[in-house]
Amino acid sequence: MKLTLQVQVLPDAERTETLLATMERFNAAANFAAEVGFEAGVFSQPSIHERCYKEIRERFGLSAQMAVRAIGKAVEAFKRDKAIRPEFRPRGAVTYDQRILSFKGLDKVSLWTVTGRMILPIAFGEYQGERFDRMKGQVDLVYRDGRFYLYATIAMPEGAPIEIKDFLGVDPGIVDIATTSDGTTRSGVEEVRRHLKSRRRYQGERTGGAREAPRRRRRRGARSRRHQDHVLSKAIVATAKGTGRGIALEGLQGIRDRTTVRAKRRARHAGWASSQPRPPVEYKAKPAGVPVVSVDPRNTSRTCNACGHRDQADRRSQSGFVCRQCHHATNADPNAARDPRDRARGTSKMPPELVGLRA
Repeated sequence: MKLTLQVQVLPDAERTETLLATMERFNAAANFAAEVGFEAGVFSQPSIHERCYKEIRERFGLSAQMAVRAIGKAVEAFKRDKAIRPEFRPRGAVTYDQRILSFKGLDKVSLWTVTGRMILPIAFGEYQGERFDRMKGQVDLVYRDGRFYLYATIAMPEGAPIEIKDFLGVDPGIVDIATTSDGTTRSGVEEVRRHLKSRRRYQGERTGGAREAPRRRRRRGARSRRHQDHVLSKAIVATAKGTGRGIALEGLQGIRDRTTVRAKRRARHAGWASSQPRPPVEYKAKPAGVPVVSVDPRNTSRTCNACGHRDQADRRSQSGFVCRQCHHATNADPNAARDPRDRARGTSKMPPELVGLRA
């Protein structure tokens, strides 16, 4: 399996300017390579290299390998869509390989820049440190929120599959990020409505700061959600592995297009990242050897887990569930999480034609 490691680079003010100049020159060269390839109707590395390699070196002052990597960035963009000429941001990612980047122990990295080789301090956490020796091949230098990061894709072996005795059902939600069939609930930070109000306030002001403020809030909110998702997924996988269970997740892809809500809830519904907990759960489960299955989400929120009765009226509120047939009363989210568990078991009380299971 593939994982991405993040390492922070810590340049001083003078070296920051050098790194930014390197990024701008590299991306200008990548734009030039993309323009040459697009106009000539060629999209492979050898074809574009033949047409513009020498000019890139002369015009942009890049080393041989940096020129190759700039052409490679254009080629990668063409692989996604040959009908559009890509245009890269001046401070977009710079791709380094082992010829123009090397790690000097565990605390420094040597990078090629427009002023020559530069040795810079780096910092990373315990998680990255345990996998640091696997950082080989290409590495991307990224500038984000005033900081530099190196991103490396590493190969990790999958853990030996554990012997499972049962499944842990997980029900993703808007108010509560996820609820498990054990009844554990983690609440979300609902910030969509606050963000919309903030955006309306700033729209009347035509200043650079007013335009940047909503972007900062959006990035801060995205980081907060990613952190929550990873904390949650780590807890789910640890619980499943510690109790010898697999994980049953609802397949919610495209659910926002299949459901409707009242007008006052549309902003919250549109801002719901329904599939967001899934990727971190899956990639944390693989090295732990925990199997993850995806089940059909239809009617899980309106089905009584005690008797299998299904009625929309049973879900009386966001958190309240009372079965009109057997009068089973419980919190709606744990009730909804137990049905994916039962579907993965193959013991769901739902009619067979309404139950789907896929790996």
